[in-house]
Amino acid sequence: MNNTSLPPVIAIDGPSASGKGTLAGIVAKTLGWHQLDSGMLYRLSALAVLRKNIQPDNEAEIAEVARNLNVRFEGQQVLLDNDDVSDVLRGEEVGALASRIATYPLLRQALFERQLAFRKAPGLVADGRDMGTVIFPDAKLKIFLIADVNERAQRRYKQLIEKGISANLVALLEDLKARDERDMNRSHAPLVPAEDAIILDSSRLSIEESVAKVLAYWSEVNA
Repeated sequence: MNNTSLPPVIAIDGPSASGKGTLAGIVAKTLGWHQLDSGMLYRLSALAVLRKNIQPDNEAEIAEVARNLNVRFEGQQVLLDNDDVSDVLRGEEVGALASRIATYPLLRQALFERQLAFRKAPGLVADGRDMGTVIFPDAKLKIFLIADVNERAQRRYKQLIEKGISANLVALLEDLKARDERDMNRSHAPLVPAEDAIILDSSRLSIEESVAKVLAYWSEVNA
C-alpha cells in the first residue's frame, strides 16, 4: 500500500549497465525531483575500503566504513572526505568490488537509512537493484529495466572509451555475467522485479524512448 503522507517515489531497478542511472537522472530532472543513485553509495563504500586497505572479506569492518562515509553530493560532483571522486567511482576496480561487497547483509543494512533520507519533496527517482523491493516497497511506480547482456557490455565499453578509460569488451561481458549471477542469487535482497513492477526492455530503445515510456507510465498512475 502506498503511503500518501510521504513524497512519491519512482523506483527503477535493473542489472548492471542496463541504463537505469541515466534513465533515472533524466526522469528526475524532467519532473524536478530528487535522485538517488544507490549504486553510487556502494561504489563509494568500495572506494573507501580500497583506500583504507581493508580486506574485501571483512564484512563487519566494511559495514562500519559505509556507516561513517563522509560524502557530499554537489551538482555532478561526488566528494569523499572532501576529495572529488566523481571519475574514480566509475573505474572497473571500484565497480567490481562494489558488486562483491553488495552481497553483505551488514553493508546493506548500514546503507539502508542513508538511502531512505533521500526521500524528500516534491519526489524521488531512485535507481538500484532493490529500490522497489526493499528500500521503497511503497513506491508509486516501479520499473524493472532490462537489456540483453551483450548490448549492456557494448554500452559499458562505449561509455569507458568515451571517458578515455581503456577497456576490453570480452572481459566486460564476462564481468557483467558474473555480476548478474551474484546479484540474482545473493541471499539478502536479491535482484528480482517487485511483484507490481513494470518490466521495461531497453535493448532496442534509445534513452529518449525509455524516458518517454517511464513518463507515460507515471501519467497513467496519476490519471
